[in-house]
Amino acid sequence: MKTIKKYSVSLIMLSIFEIIAITLWLSLNNIFYLFNFSYIGCSLALGLGLYIQKKPYARHVAQFLIGTYMLVYLGILSHENMQIEGFWYYLFLGVFEAATIHYVVAKIFGPLVFGRGWCGYACWSAMIFDLLPYHQPQGERKKIGFIRYIVFILSLLFVGGLFIFHIPHKETIMFYSFIIGNIAYYIIGIALAFLLKDNRAFCKYICPITIFLKPMSYYSRLRIQVDQNKCVSCGKCLKVCPMNVEITNNSRQRKNGTECILCMTCVNQCPCKAIRL
Repeated sequence: MKTIKKYSVSLIMLSIFEIIAITLWLSLNNIFYLFNFSYIGCSLALGLGLYIQKKPYARHVAQFLIGTYMLVYLGILSHENMQIEGFWYYLFLGVFEAATIHYVVAKIFGPLVFGRGWCGYACWSAMIFDLLPYHQPQGERKKIGFIRYIVFILSLLFVGGLFIFHIPHKETIMFYSFIIGNIAYYIIGIALAFLLKDNRAFCKYICPITIFLKPMSYYSRLRIQVDQNKCVSCGKCLKVCPMNVEITNNSRQRKNGTECILCMTCVNQCPCKAIRL
């Protein structure tokens, strides 16, 4: 019983994804969804389980298991554009599959449960950015977050233009846009990380997917909270948070509250063990 309680978060996450996997498999009559979401759920559960065992590489395991699967298998080998352009593409086609389902589960309604957990445990861009040397942001957060909205609109206009102007070979265009887009994301993300001395600079200022993630993340059931009776206001959690979240404020209105990626850095670094999920 103690073991089940100890790994309860890991087991709950696995159960959620298994329910999604079975529901989509039976409702859409496609066994791929059983494999897809079971694999993602198992990968998340493994990463969380390793974290509970205090393994320092726990989150990276989940990141690489899910990130490489989606980038290499779904994106490159299966020619599925899992970027935001793929979501717009299937939306314009009126088809509920592939990127559309991915966005609904991971980035639109999923954040009601696990907030920005996608960014911390599954994103194939962030899995590389998190290996760079600037884990702790150097300096204040920049006021250039508006760029993500520009990228968001441009992605919509790009895909919308393919349909409005009846451009042929849309599937081929979407595949190459996925390849070129990811290369651009990596180059820009790595350059920004070194320029601003912040591994997550791309996530804060450029990534258009955060526009989907932020609204529902506000109501996330999984949240980082501080025990004010134990907290000594040393400020260490504020310094180490890669997303500049005002961790010491338990209110949902806290500064950058919807940016939390549940990386657990603050939990691990708190000298008073006052922070918990």
